Amino acid sequence: MGSIVAALAVGVPGAATAAGPPPAAAALERCAAPAQVKVFREGGVPLLDWRENLEFDGRGTLWVAHIAKHRVEGYAPDGTLRTSFPVNGPGGLRRGPDGMMYVNFGVNPLSSWASGGGVMRFDPAAAHPRPEKVVEGVSGVNGLAIDAEGNFYLSRELATGIVKIRPDGTKDAEWTRKANVFGANGLEIVGDQLYASVITDASSPVVRIPLKNPEQHTRVTELSPNPLKLKLLDDLTFFNGKLVVASFRDGELIEVDPATGKSCVLVSGLRMPSSVRVARGFGDSDPRRDLFVVEASGRIVKVTAG
Repeated sequence: MGSIVAALAVGVPGAATAAGPPPAAAALERCAAPAQVKVFREGGVPLLDWRENLEFDGRGTLWVAHIAKHRVEGYAPDGTLRTSFPVNGPGGLRRGPDGMMYVNFGVNPLSSWASGGGVMRFDPAAAHPRPEKVVEGVSGVNGLAIDAEGNFYLSRELATGIVKIRPDGTKDAEWTRKANVFGANGLEIVGDQLYASVITDASSPVVRIPLKNPEQHTRVTELSPNPLKLKLLDDLTFFNGKLVVASFRDGELIEVDPATGKSCVLVSGLRMPSSVRVARGFGDSDPRRDLFVVEASGRIVKVTAG
């Protein structure tokens, strides 16, 4: 997440999406299936121990972007900190199609206009990972997604257009111009669609952007029935056919059906959740049931769906 202060101040729709109206907002009910929350790692002082993003490498390590301490951490399934290394302002974390790990740098939770941002790559199998820059010169970066061809997609919370970077490091300016979503935060690719949560819009929308036709982006749903109570949507993931979106402000994980927009609250009572990912190749965690969440409180929690 980038500028929380700015998001609270703006709180109004931006240049959001093309094509037809989204489903009408309604008060969200609890999902029918219960979910259990277990603390994987306790946090410290809220905000000062801010863990911003996470991703599994599929080889038994959970990688976490600790934005407050400017480092990336690698955890074992028993909660042991295996390794860590410095990254200035780490944000979105994703596993690439090449098996390498990628992390945004230059992310600032108090300013979405931080300069000098981009993407770093590191080898998750290395005993002492050494990150190297693969994308530079993108200001205000936050979320990250990588498609099967190795293209990077970077969200910017106070700018219009999701930035697309080709595998060779060049910018696809035309794609970005067509994906003119303002205030995107979390990004997730499902098949040939890119889904984005929008943080600076009072209706708290989730947007679908076709990778091949970004100008045809549409809203899947709007999650704030009251425009004065925007949810500050952060990262999202795809889980058992549904999207699961973190609401930073309300401490919720919200389940969204990408086909219908129907939504419900999967988990509440979290402490400023900023990212959620499906557990893959991580000890006895089951990707059909288990999600992990990081929070600005510093906690890492495990959510097991019923």
